[in-house]
Amino acid sequence: MNTHRQLKISKIIEQRRPLANSIERSEKSLRTLLDKLEQLEACQQYLLPKVEGEILGKLQTINVRSIINSIESEFGNLSKLKTRFLRNTLNIGVIGRAGQGKSRLLQSLSGLSAVEIPTGDRSHCTGVQSTICHSSNVETYGEVLFYSEREFLDAVISPYYQKLSLGVKPFSLDEFKRKPLPTLSEELSRKAVEGAMYKHLHKYHEHFDEYRPFIGHITPKRINRQEIREYVAQDNQSGEQVYFKYLAVKEAKIFCSFPNSDVGQVALIDMPGLGDTGLGDDERLIKILSQDVDLVLFIRLPRPPREFWSDVDVELYDIAKSALTEIPLEKWSFLVLNRSLPESPIGDNGIYCRDLANSRHDKNIRVADCITANCANSDDANSQVLDRVLEYLTKHIQGLDQEYSQLQQDRILQIHERVNIELEKARSVLGSVTPKSDWYSLFISLFDKLWQEDLTTGLERRLQELSNLRNMPNEDFQREVNKVIQSCEEDPGIPSEEEIEKRGYAEGGLGAAYDKLLNEVRSHFSKQFLMLDEGLQESLERVKTEVTEVLICSGLGRLSQSRGSIFLAEIAAMIPDEMLNQPSEIKYGFNILVSFNLHYRGLIQHRIRQHLDDLTPNKTTLRLSPNPSASDVEECLRSLQAEAIYKCDAVLNDLLAEPNQAAFAIVEEFVDRVLRAKSAKNEWRVFLEGVRSEVWPEEFEALGEQTQMRRKWLDSVQKVTEANELSQLKLLN
Repeated sequence: MNTHRQLKISKIIEQRRPLANSIERSEKSLRTLLDKLEQLEACQQYLLPKVEGEILGKLQTINVRSIINSIESEFGNLSKLKTRFLRNTLNIGVIGRAGQGKSRLLQSLSGLSAVEIPTGDRSHCTGVQSTICHSSNVETYGEVLFYSEREFLDAVISPYYQKLSLGVKPFSLDEFKRKPLPTLSEELSRKAVEGAMYKHLHKYHEHFDEYRPFIGHITPKRINRQEIREYVAQDNQSGEQVYFKYLAVKEAKIFCSFPNSDVGQVALIDMPGLGDTGLGDDERLIKILSQDVDLVLFIRLPRPPREFWSDVDVELYDIAKSALTEIPLEKWSFLVLNRSLPESPIGDNGIYCRDLANSRHDKNIRVADCITANCANSDDANSQVLDRVLEYLTKHIQGLDQEYSQLQQDRILQIHERVNIELEKARSVLGSVTPKSDWYSLFISLFDKLWQEDLTTGLERRLQELSNLRNMPNEDFQREVNKVIQSCEEDPGIPSEEEIEKRGYAEGGLGAAYDKLLNEVRSHFSKQFLMLDEGLQESLERVKTEVTEVLICSGLGRLSQSRGSIFLAEIAAMIPDEMLNQPSEIKYGFNILVSFNLHYRGLIQHRIRQHLDDLTPNKTTLRLSPNPSASDVEECLRSLQAEAIYKCDAVLNDLLAEPNQAAFAIVEEFVDRVLRAKSAKNEWRVFLEGVRSEVWPEEFEALGEQTQMRRKWLDSVQKVTEANELSQLKLLN
């Protein structure tokens, strides 16, 4: 390992952070989509008993539930991927059947001993998953995380009751301790695996008091190096099974300084040897591999005099392979054949290592690299195993991360497409709920009255009133102009003679101070005119409210509880984008009126700024005498500011009618679009036909529920459409 690679690993870990952020954004968007789909499904279930015939058949074909289930399953995948990219380490998992030398390898790589990492030849030693983290210059210590009571009962004990048909699972730890274990059926007791499982459960029951105090320990327990083995191992160094604390341990972390001191942010994960009879071992292994491990090492110790790949070896490989089915295991795994020397208890196994290396493809055991190394030798373990693994990771981990992310994105894109398919069916399902013959003649009568007596008359009358006012001063604007002029007169922003004198000293002369004070007075002066925005907006909003009142009195007030601009925007949103096979004129008219605004910056500011030149140092016509006094400076500033007020006041007085003229123009444009355009009347008829039960609730009370059902359904469909926006769901750009 070298410093360059250490920096590269740190950079890789840092580069994972944006991927984690992208996952979090996508996860949030998926939750929104899930919520909207559940609302659509609830609406579907509400409608099913209320419709019949063709509509019922169409409604039944919409399959929202399967998409909801798919999204819920993706949260687990996203969580695993986010956890992977948020880690502060690159994790190397070490797995193998009991007695293959994985603990020896971990000792060689970490510098730990059998005190911390249990080894033994007589049985399974390791009891729990341990993560060994490199931390420079620290005394070795451990952190142990225990099961909560509910986790222990649900994840550890309950599976035995289900698998072995032992009846009702215990509800509490006290119940588990107090009651004898149910008897295993005669049929299952004759089976070797089930019998061994029952003995394993018996171990939990028999030694309950020895591990019970640790269940529910809220925070990780810190332990010193001498205590580590009794929390993670099943036996002591003599091979006697005297430890049972591990039964309460969910996982452990060991912090130590690796012999390879520049190893960087690397962690080793020690997984319990498979082949024990604990239920859920395979599932836990898969979870660890899919979430916590960047690369896995399969450890295999060939034993003379005859060695071959057995079914349990292939089974172990297949279990690991199922952790990430989309990405070939050969891209993120190494095979380590544990080489023994002639002086070892089993003798020299070199020829058997070669045989297994050469025959692994026959069993479809495919890995990124196959290494033969003496796992008990620290030099061999670091140079032949760790260095080659880290070199591989630095070259390939970013590509693997992108592959993981792309696979997740592909699954989300599939969900996106499935949602679009269901939405296409959903948009047309309630196209026609009631036959026109039941209500159309009534609707035409009501519409004609609304069009002729209410809508047309009301808007034309209001437009005439605005026409009469358009050359008269606007009261709201005039009031704001008076306030601004008064503010300029009362607060000119000119310092006192004493302050001017001090500025002269500070700036190196009154001439230099005068130039800076001109800028300051001009800036203060022009800022006060920004308040004119309020009068302009108030004036325009009053006009929009007056138009709104006409529409409300026509009957549209029942479509929205809002008033003013918000009312206009909400009505505009209800009008379809297209009507009569062309873009809607009336929607366009509403949008024009909603979006129209009067602003000081666009209407007035440029007229004001041209009268501020005399308050600009290089443009002013009023210069100081060669030897001015502070009094002279103050007098010049006041003269120039007063002149600017006079000119601006004159300009504004010429503009007092502008807001009325603008209001007339925009309302006339609105009336042209919603009343006078060729298709306007027909568009109103189409639009009001769709909302007839809300505009005329008394007349259409019997039909109101069906209209509301349609609106509620289409509203739910629209919300799903918005939540299914592809740009919100994507992980990668």
